Amino acid sequence: MSAASLRRAAVVASLAILPLTTACSGGEDEAAEEAGPSKISAAPAAGVVAPAKVEVIASLTGCKPKIRIEADQLRQGLCHTKEVDYLITTFPEEKYKQTWLDSAAIYGGKYLVGTRWIVSAKKPEMLEKFRTKIGGNIQQLQGIGPKPTT
Repeated sequence: MSAASLRRAAVVASLAILPLTTACSGGEDEAAEEAGPSKISAAPAAGVVAPAKVEVIASLTGCKPKIRIEADQLRQGLCHTKEVDYLITTFPEEKYKQTWLDSAAIYGGKYLVGTRWIVSAKKPEMLEKFRTKIGGNIQQLQGIGPKPTT
C-alpha cells in the first residue's frame, strides 16, 4: 500500500469516528439541562411532536387538507370533517408564527399552538382533542373591544 493510500485511509477512518466522538461529549447535555425545560411539547397520548407540515398535521388529526395559502411566510390548509372545520397554518420560522399570533390577538379566540404551527377551529372545544394527537398548547387570545356578555 502506498503512503498516499495510507493517508487517505487514515482520513476516512478519522472522519468516520468524528461523529461518534462528538455525539458522546457530555458537557453540552449538562448545559442544556441547566437551561430549563424544552419549549417543544409532545402530544400526551401519541408521544410525538407534530412536524411543521400541513399535510402531516392534517393526517394526525384525521383529514386531507385543501391548501389555501402557499406563501414564503406561511402555508395554510383547510380541513373539513363531520365534526368540525379547522385551519392548519405552518411557518418556516418561529418569528412568523409569533407575528401571526400578534395579528390574530385583535380578534381573540382559542388556538392550538405548537412549534412553527397553529390550528384554529370553528369549535374551540375540539382543540383539546387535537392536542392529545399532535401536542402543542392551547392559547386564549383576548381580542379588543367589549367582552361578550353571557
